[in-house]
Amino acid sequence: MTQRALPLPVRDGVGPSCVVLPAGDWPTVLDYFVHRFAAVTRPQWQARMGAGEVVDAHGVPVTETRRFEPNLRIYYYRQLDAEPRVPFEERILYCDEHLLAVDKPHFLSISPVGKYVQETLLVRLKRKLGIDELVPLHRIDRETAGVVLFSVQRATRGPYVQLFAERTIEKRYEAIVHRTADFAPPAVRRSRLVDDDTHFMRMREVPGEPNAETYIEVIATGADWAHLALSPVTGRRHQLRVHCQALGMPIRNDAIYPVLRPEGTDDYERPLQLLAREVRFRDPLSGAERFFASQRSLALPPR
Repeated sequence: MTQRALPLPVRDGVGPSCVVLPAGDWPTVLDYFVHRFAAVTRPQWQARMGAGEVVDAHGVPVTETRRFEPNLRIYYYRQLDAEPRVPFEERILYCDEHLLAVDKPHFLSISPVGKYVQETLLVRLKRKLGIDELVPLHRIDRETAGVVLFSVQRATRGPYVQLFAERTIEKRYEAIVHRTADFAPPAVRRSRLVDDDTHFMRMREVPGEPNAETYIEVIATGADWAHLALSPVTGRRHQLRVHCQALGMPIRNDAIYPVLRPEGTDDYERPLQLLAREVRFRDPLSGAERFFASQRSLALPPR
């Protein structure tokens, strides 16, 4: 596995973002950036370009007069004027020269996205550990807590990536779901998941060849809830959330399924009751059996 060397260094835990210029007739790169990134003003882009913070793939600074050139790869730093603090901390479960296992809290994104850059797990860890080559090997939703694995160095990343590609890592989640009187989940749910054309945040089930598979085990039940163990074979976006919703047992405090809540309505007192409890695999470098488990717990309702 190879990775392109970045023409801008990691800064305060954040690597540069990249955009490939599309076909078009903008006079300059600056004109395109003003068009593409409406939240950043022309004077702000001029200041960044003047400071050498916008470069091409060869590290050559892009000036405000540089002509627009389709397919040109441009690197720059994402900057946010005001970023909300996520008031929960990650826990390091294990770290060696190749692998890092972390227990992620609810509400913390894995990587920079949307209104979060510094307040993401990857950037926090880069700042804390000083490891610029750190890369997540897989992802869980921002709203989900639990175990996340990272590659520490580029040279040994390939074998760990292959574990996920070949589905040789065992992943076990736990969830607290709503249940009805006729609650009787199947041992396995197989279905076809696609992007929901009603909103980019959502996924949905459609007829067709299954591309998502989840094993389901009931751990405990209460009056109107159930505690489940969920073991995904595949790793589709929102797979566990969609499968639970489709079976009539949506996960408690889910802000997307069945009803999508407005953005910015996080309730830190009511996190999504979904936890990436544990991962288990044979280390491709040492041959050792690896097992990492979250130290967090879900909020079991009263019986």
